Amino acid sequence: MKIIREPAVSGLFYDEDPLKLRAQIALLFDDLPEISHPIELRGLILPHAGYIYSGRVAAAGISLIEPNSGFKRIFLIGSSHRMGFDGASIYLGTAFRTPLGEVKVDTSTAEQLALSSPFFAFNPMAHEKEHALEVQLPLLQYHLNQPFNIIPILIGTRDPATCKEMAQVLKPWFTPENLFIISTDFSHYPTYDDAVATDRETANAILKNDPDSLLKTLELHKSKHIEGLTTSLCGWSAVLTMLYITTECNNIAFENVLYENSGDTPIGDKSSVVGYHAIMAVNKHAADFSLSVANRKELLVRARASITSYFDGTATDDLPVSETPSLQKPAGAFVSLYKAGKLAGCIGHIGEDEPLWRVVDRCARAAAFDDNRFRPLQKEKLPDATIEISVLTPPVKVNSVEEIIPGKHGIIVKSEHGHGTFLPQVAERMNWDRLEMLRRCARDKAGIGVDGWKNADIYIYEAIVIKEES
Repeated sequence: MKIIREPAVSGLFYDEDPLKLRAQIALLFDDLPEISHPIELRGLILPHAGYIYSGRVAAAGISLIEPNSGFKRIFLIGSSHRMGFDGASIYLGTAFRTPLGEVKVDTSTAEQLALSSPFFAFNPMAHEKEHALEVQLPLLQYHLNQPFNIIPILIGTRDPATCKEMAQVLKPWFTPENLFIISTDFSHYPTYDDAVATDRETANAILKNDPDSLLKTLELHKSKHIEGLTTSLCGWSAVLTMLYITTECNNIAFENVLYENSGDTPIGDKSSVVGYHAIMAVNKHAADFSLSVANRKELLVRARASITSYFDGTATDDLPVSETPSLQKPAGAFVSLYKAGKLAGCIGHIGEDEPLWRVVDRCARAAAFDDNRFRPLQKEKLPDATIEISVLTPPVKVNSVEEIIPGKHGIIVKSEHGHGTFLPQVAERMNWDRLEMLRRCARDKAGIGVDGWKNADIYIYEAIVIKEES
């Protein structure tokens, strides 16, 4: 039987008319500051108030999700505002409805979790009027380019030990193919200045990725008896559960995205505010490398300038040096050219032995003129060509090919007899599964036969894809 969870705060926290809601959300995303995008996003902590108050901060976090990322599931976890109960309520209905349409629940995974522990059950009343999970959905629907499945979880317990037990159940699902979104606001009702100070301390405790540090900070805030403060983290049990998962993951780091409070809004009262913070959980091995919007634009400008200057006889070594720190870091990259939507050249460099800007300069020109699969680009055709740059994360050797997620990971097949690679978007574009991707890379790129991958070293990487407008 189809069970749909109807919206509870449509018309209150956000507009109930679909067209007006899209316009409302568009303004939030259009008003964001410049934010550096992570290479590998694993989780987000986002606020859940009315969009007029916290929507900009929530949109800042959600903007970090690549619109075509295709996460298999989004675990949406919050703390119940309206009732307390043991453990957590995992929604076992089929979908959540918003003015923008239905969002499907991954009922198979939800049922599996419900059967795996007495701490997970389905309490329909807990979800009925709760806003913490619902308000994230229209923002996700607006930003993501393809349908997504959710695992909605409301935590009712106030026992840290229970949160730790639930984290152990959820931990096997904390993988690169899934995204965890934790829904919480920060301080409630202190003055503006007290909120800023309190929220900074709470955020710093989260950034340490240490559950005990968070609990001690929350207790410290209670002991201070700050005027007006009723809580410094309304979704503390959800955040704590996340930290119990990530503290045992050596590759996870938390980073600030954006902080504001209700006093920063045009209708805010600075004598009594609520704090809103967006924080991201990332693969810390890739966290040192991120690209802002300005960085991405600079790379596209450099790629086109490198190709254009070829017609003037300028060597790539004579092009201006980039002074941008993020682009001076060594990284691999591929540059692809498209004409009328069809590939017209693609050359890349995987090694981390050159600064990114130089790799892009060199590969852009090589893609235009040195890819022997295509005719060299003619000067009069340059204005009609579009450029796509794929900036690569450091390759990591896999222990099992089961770690490969087609569409998310690029692969390198490497043996003593040859090596080759496919970018992440190749498998997505060709609709290949893992085996097809491996077989074709071994045969067509490494030249070691369709089964050569079985005796080769396999590496994976991800790509930040930057495209020119057509």
